[in-house]
Amino acid sequence: MYWYDDHMSGWGYALMTVTMVVFWGLLIVGIVALVRYLSRDGRPTGAPPAQRPTPDQVLAERFARGEIDEDEYGRRLDALRTAGGP
Repeated sequence: MYWYDDHMSGWGYALMTVTMVVFWGLLIVGIVALVRYLSRDGRPTGAPPAQRPTPDQVLAERFARGEIDEDEYGRRLDALRTAGGP
């Protein structure tokens, strides 16, 4: 029944240890992958979609950069607000 004796050799302990570490590692990676797969909401990951700035924001940026002066900024802002509706 036994070839030599009933004790495990040093290689048996090493193989058992490596196998146990690989088993638990694969189990943990599988659980993490499953949780990440189930928790996603269908949107692509990464940067959010870029939104176009409003005309008021563009005008404010031009004023901040010094492209237009305060009087022109005020006139254009009034024109935007009266033409834009409520």
